[in-house]
Amino acid sequence: MQTKVRRARLFDKQLRKVPDYIQKKVMLWVFLVENKGIAVVAESPGFHDEPLRGGRYGQRSVRLNRSYRLIYRVIEDRVYIELLEVHKHDY
Repeated sequence: MQTKVRRARLFDKQLRKVPDYIQKKVMLWVFLVENKGIAVVAESPGFHDEPLRGGRYGQRSVRLNRSYRLIYRVIEDRVYIELLEVHKHDY
């Protein structure tokens, strides 16, 4: 079963605002998820995939670098991924 990645309505607009190297890392993540599956990519230590809590319960975060995060959620038991946002993380 192939994993499909869908972008939320405002995702592309957010993606255009981030640096090119972050855009490339997002596209790499999408490529890997679509070709290897989310379970394999989530286990990769390079992306620091982790579940979120509180108001973002049910969503997951991928660390693109020290500052930027990709927020996504899994729909339909790891078959369908919706990219919600990419943003600069505040420390």
